[in-house]
Amino acid sequence: MRWGRHLPRASWGSGLGGALQSADERIPFLIHWSWPLKGKLPIGLPRAFVRHRGSSAGSGPPSRSHGKLFQSISASEAVQGHRRHLAEWFSRLPREERQFGPTFALDTVHVDPVIRESTPDELLHPSAQLALEHQPPLAGLPPLALSQLFDPDACGRRVQTVVLYGTVGTGKSTLVRKMVLDWCYGRLPAFELLIPFSCEDLSSLGSAPASLCQLVAQRYASLKEILPLMAAAGSRLLFVLHGLERLNLDFRLAGTGLCSDPEEPGAPAAIIVNLLRKYMLPEASILVTTRPSAIGRIPSKYVGRYGEICGFSDTNLQKLYFQLRLNQPDCGNGAGGAGVSATPAQRDSLVQMLSRNLEGHHQIAAACFLPSYCWLVCATLHFLHAPTPPGQTLTSIYTSFLRLNFSGEMLDSTDPSKLSLMAYAARTVGKLAYEGVSSRKTYFSEEDVRGCLEADLKTEEEFQLLHVFCRDALRFFLAPCVEPGHRDTFVFTVPAMQEYLAALYIVLGLRKTTLQRVGKEVAELVGRVGEDVSVVLGIVAKLLPLRALPLLFNLLKVVPRVFGRMVGKSREAVAQAMVLEMFREEDYYNDDVLDQMGASILGVEGPRRHPDEPPEDEVFELFPMFMGGLLSAQNRAMLAQLGRPIKTLDALENAQAIKKKLGKLGRQALPPSELLDHLFFHYEFQNQRFSAEVLSSLRQLNLAGVRMTPLKCTVVAAVLGSGRHALDEVNLASCQLDPAGLHTLMPVFLRARKLGLQLNSLGPEACSVLRDLLLHDQCQMTTLRLSNNPLTAAGVALLVEGLVGNSSLTHLSLLHTGLGDEGLQLLAAQLDRNQQLQELNVAYNAAGDTAALALAQAARDHPSLELLHLYFNELSSGGRQALRDLSGTAKGGARVVVSLTEGTVVSEYWSVILSEVQRNLNSWDRGRVRRHLDLLLRDLEDSRGATLNPWRKAQLLRVEGEVRALLEQLGGLGS
Repeated sequence: MRWGRHLPRASWGSGLGGALQSADERIPFLIHWSWPLKGKLPIGLPRAFVRHRGSSAGSGPPSRSHGKLFQSISASEAVQGHRRHLAEWFSRLPREERQFGPTFALDTVHVDPVIRESTPDELLHPSAQLALEHQPPLAGLPPLALSQLFDPDACGRRVQTVVLYGTVGTGKSTLVRKMVLDWCYGRLPAFELLIPFSCEDLSSLGSAPASLCQLVAQRYASLKEILPLMAAAGSRLLFVLHGLERLNLDFRLAGTGLCSDPEEPGAPAAIIVNLLRKYMLPEASILVTTRPSAIGRIPSKYVGRYGEICGFSDTNLQKLYFQLRLNQPDCGNGAGGAGVSATPAQRDSLVQMLSRNLEGHHQIAAACFLPSYCWLVCATLHFLHAPTPPGQTLTSIYTSFLRLNFSGEMLDSTDPSKLSLMAYAARTVGKLAYEGVSSRKTYFSEEDVRGCLEADLKTEEEFQLLHVFCRDALRFFLAPCVEPGHRDTFVFTVPAMQEYLAALYIVLGLRKTTLQRVGKEVAELVGRVGEDVSVVLGIVAKLLPLRALPLLFNLLKVVPRVFGRMVGKSREAVAQAMVLEMFREEDYYNDDVLDQMGASILGVEGPRRHPDEPPEDEVFELFPMFMGGLLSAQNRAMLAQLGRPIKTLDALENAQAIKKKLGKLGRQALPPSELLDHLFFHYEFQNQRFSAEVLSSLRQLNLAGVRMTPLKCTVVAAVLGSGRHALDEVNLASCQLDPAGLHTLMPVFLRARKLGLQLNSLGPEACSVLRDLLLHDQCQMTTLRLSNNPLTAAGVALLVEGLVGNSSLTHLSLLHTGLGDEGLQLLAAQLDRNQQLQELNVAYNAAGDTAALALAQAARDHPSLELLHLYFNELSSGGRQALRDLSGTAKGGARVVVSLTEGTVVSEYWSVILSEVQRNLNSWDRGRVRRHLDLLLRDLEDSRGATLNPWRKAQLLRVEGEVRALLEQLGGLGS
């Protein structure tokens, strides 16, 4: 995986003037930007609306009157009601957009994609090459603004019909929606009445006769009274026909007769044909949107202007989109309500990093040429950096992305098979994606692409479907590579999409060997024939001595079972390949998949790899994650809406095969980043029972060094928080944790016996979470390591409250936590209220003699404390000696460790002290460490001079050598 706005289609259902669907139902017009709508609809400009790249409105202010046509009060009220209904319908956000926060619908803005004017010649003579390259605008045809669509053409002729076309994902629906809402808010004064039609809705009516007036009245009840005025509206009446590819239009007179009466019933397709012919309502203006393959369904003589929607071909438009989208405030509630909102500074940093990557990494800029992929980038960044809604996974984002673009889309409405566009893509492009993953390559030649697309094509109809797919949707999945050295190859528009489609290809069962394809047909045939023949021979055998024959034919029933076992072996092979990909040793020490995805989108700060260096091996660690995610119930439901359902039995059998392989390979010790990837797989799968069974052998959770973002904390808590068995150790050292992350991980901490939180920059506010953890009635923790965190005395005051009420903790490390004298005095005053503590480490805390002696005295009187670490504090020679004397005179009390020596002998804890120094040499203050090591070295020399025992001298010399080696690492020996 090298680097990781959907503009959904419009599809309006009937009954728009009546009751509206709930927001969570499938909204026929999938919307991605909301407009202010509180109470009654204002006609003026909404306060929060900002337009970019012009508007569909004219330069003058919107007119308050409705001209001569709708001058009556009743007509004016009907139009106003029509505006309100349209605005409410078109302003609804789909579920995928509500993830961006509650204010997104109120303060969002719109960025228009580029529209260039086209000529009939280039439309009717498309290139024979793969439809992947985006053609630059031709000379003399500058980009069009929405306000210029119905301007006179170059010859001064009036333009009445405009056809806008674009491939999947270029923003056709958003442009339509913007024009409709512009009219609703009075910013389109050129038209007194706007009537939008969804061609998907019209196609559902079939050939049932209905007049134009009936079609309008059924969908917009408020317009019933003014329907007789449509003919007199002239060019100020605008029809919007969205998704013309849904309709099979026949402009031959023999196929569709002429009709000029809007009240004459006819097939919906016939009414649209006569509208486009300008035979019915000849003065009306018409705006059509369609995919490129359906442009030829309207003869060019009936079209005044063609406009190609080119997406965000300008990088500045991409940056503007990202800036507006990513700067939206989010909800501020993560999973369980413990998330925190990203600050404005953090959002600005994301935008700046993404902008720099767009400038320096041209492949991501090529992908974001499609506005829908800009949405995917924003949704992925929001998933990685903002509070995660409960149940949202990376797989669900990609599945939702495809649902927004392809839900209900047919490849070709004129084809009798009515094949789903997504089903065709999964079968063809999915095969290319899987072959790339299996051969570990991401760059594809034209021969590779054609080989997968044209495989098994035998009929003219199949070649025609391929032609339609290449014109309409191939650019959505594949893009020409712009990286040096790969100019003549193609790559998937987003690298993660290759892994998603490869996983989809597998879980849909599209990968079949020749033996499987033939074997299934033979097994079904033999099974059916065997049952029929066995029944017949069973009857005959009762009359004739042929009792052995039914036994022979019963053997035929075994054939389907044999085939079933063969399919099961295939599933196990796929599961084996998936698990091996997840646990590849070559990937053990790279970043986890979430960091890889973030770096691929935002770029990697620092020097890039030199072009002459050998390329790194391709990594496909998201492929197993997507496989697990696609088997979850949520994603299977969305795939069913795309026409590619996964049967529950197949999902269960695949899950069983994966669990079998994971159970074998998942028990091995994994590096921290790979362990997080393993947990992320379970998070994507969203099956607690499955995860509990597979992870039942996990006893140590070592994520040391992994940057624990809010999302990763959510992943770990969701997967391990509900388990029943205890975790022997949870190591989260150097994970950049914060108090919110600790709160999210609380269910995991309650299962841990040992918890390591060293080097996390945790301050006093984190101690309130740790206090709650210690006081929890399910806490079973025995060891808590908090070294190298700036807890200070304020944090220790909170920890002491937890210690007082805790009955499980026996070992507590507060090494280098900035306690000072105040912190040690607090511990000394409250230590006797805890009866279980056995070891307390408060070394390197800048404490003086008085506080150290007070704590040592409290430790001496403690009933269970055995060991107290006080080395590397600001102790005088007299203070160190007093502490040694106190430790030596204690009868059954705690031993106090202040130096490497105990009199003239080496302390048995000398290796513990030096190992702590060695481990923290790069993070501690080098000057202070050198000074303390000098003091320890002096103690060793003094002890060596005070003893005559050669064995003790040898031990002291050995430890001196270790100290001198540490001083050399620090840059110089002591005095």
